[in-house]
Amino acid sequence: MSERPVQLPLPNFDAARAEWRQAYDDQIGQDREVRNRSGVEIKPLYTAADWNDGRYMEELGFPGQVPMTRGIYPTMHRGRTWSQRQLIGFGTPDDYNQRFRKILDAGANASNLAPCNSFFRGFDCDEVDPALLGTCGTVVNTVADMEACYQGVDIGAISMGMNDPEPFTLTAMLLAMAKRQGVPWSRITGTSNQSDYLSHFIANHMFLRLSLPGARRLLLDHIEFCRGEVPGWNPVSVIGQHMQQGGANPAEAMGLTLSTAIQYAADCVERGMDPNRFLPRFTFFFDISISFFEELAKFRAGRRIWQRIVRERFGATEPKAWRFKFHAQTSGVDLTQQQPLNNVARATVQAMAGIFGGLQSLHTDSYDEALNAPTEAAARVAVATQNILCEEAHLTDVIDPLGGSFYVESLTDEMEARIEEVIARIDAAGGMYLAAEAGLPQTIMGQSAIAHQDRIENGEETVVGVNKYCLEGAAEPVTAERPQAEAMAAYIADFQRFKDDRDGAAVDRALDDLARAAAAAPGTAGRNTFAKAVAAAEAGVTHGEICACLRRELGVGQPLVVA
Repeated sequence: MSERPVQLPLPNFDAARAEWRQAYDDQIGQDREVRNRSGVEIKPLYTAADWNDGRYMEELGFPGQVPMTRGIYPTMHRGRTWSQRQLIGFGTPDDYNQRFRKILDAGANASNLAPCNSFFRGFDCDEVDPALLGTCGTVVNTVADMEACYQGVDIGAISMGMNDPEPFTLTAMLLAMAKRQGVPWSRITGTSNQSDYLSHFIANHMFLRLSLPGARRLLLDHIEFCRGEVPGWNPVSVIGQHMQQGGANPAEAMGLTLSTAIQYAADCVERGMDPNRFLPRFTFFFDISISFFEELAKFRAGRRIWQRIVRERFGATEPKAWRFKFHAQTSGVDLTQQQPLNNVARATVQAMAGIFGGLQSLHTDSYDEALNAPTEAAARVAVATQNILCEEAHLTDVIDPLGGSFYVESLTDEMEARIEEVIARIDAAGGMYLAAEAGLPQTIMGQSAIAHQDRIENGEETVVGVNKYCLEGAAEPVTAERPQAEAMAAYIADFQRFKDDRDGAAVDRALDDLARAAAAAPGTAGRNTFAKAVAAAEAGVTHGEICACLRRELGVGQPLVVA
């Protein structure tokens, strides 16, 4: 097939466009205004007048090359498909192991461990009401629990996602388990998925265990340790999902996320780290809403902006440091309790937007997640959805298949401009750390959340089954699952025996070492808090004990409430 050069100016273009516009106006009458969630006005038709490929190399280029619009790798999904990182969290570690191995058999190829809400709040299983345990995630408190979660799995051969806020005890237990099993840390790959403490302070208060300065210190210690000891691990995952699910529109979520990444990169440079070494291990985690074209344009624009930031602001010269690597999850906010089987279609559309946007890793929500933790059957459908899109629908055959579309390129440019406006606001406030302390991103999110909800309530935004096409009578039945009470009681009893039988003196020494590290000045040699957390896990210190120690030393997290 020969390539045909575009002939510019296009013959008869203006006359043909005017004729179409007249016919359009005659037929449609009073046209309605259409705007996407980010506020970009959407025209009824896009042409060469909206995007001229004369700036192809500056704005589009080729995959793996600046400006990275079309993807961060030369082959993208045609060479290697995204990681299917299905989030699993339920019951005891044995429950997790059974579900994870079934998900692997169903086609998933990476781990994503979601611990119990008690874990996220920084407590052990014997510190909370047993009725709450394991309902929204897996109960994990010790290295032995981690071993039970991954019984029969080669942890050196699979990418591991740890939903693990500071002080990163899941990752610490993973490394302690690897040492027990004789697996070199150089073989351990994956991501500390919840390492973004600023997003927790701003939008996900349950995950904020420690004071803001303390969390800042722990993240830098975590990055520094992993950079030297676990080279295949991504210690930073900057989370746009929290911002978007907290109310930010897609452009705002991307802008706030990139501002957070700028803050973390600047902090690393101040600690004395080399951007060419730490930036390749920065990753991102985004929400994918149902607004299909807006989302894929968000990702393309974000990728283009990030490579420019790391090159111009931080002087990164290594191409690997320019890559905008991101995991994405279909949006639970868009899922509905009403007519929940419709959520299969929603997750499919969202997944396609992420795939066309060039993601590296994907989680598809189960259709029942608006009601409860995913049931096993619903999780299988979610995994199968990815397999269908990848292998049956052939979405991986062509790199950036919508690239060059007049609409997509024009929308990418519009999203880029709006994202940069958000970054400029945060910069003017002194960066993301100071902006978060002052409540600026919280205000941005709150205003957009109210505006979006108003559009739903007045019918401007359709939600099938909620404000339109509602069903009379009972909805489709969805059966919620709860952990077996007997199994959870046995787990708690085993945990108590573990604490009674361990070496108490070794535990005390490890906690003393951890406390001394936290009390030392940041960057002090031999006083890396994460190194001491790993040593504590090896000594039998539990998750809750590590968190309690650091809360005493560094302060308890107090989120800011913005009126």
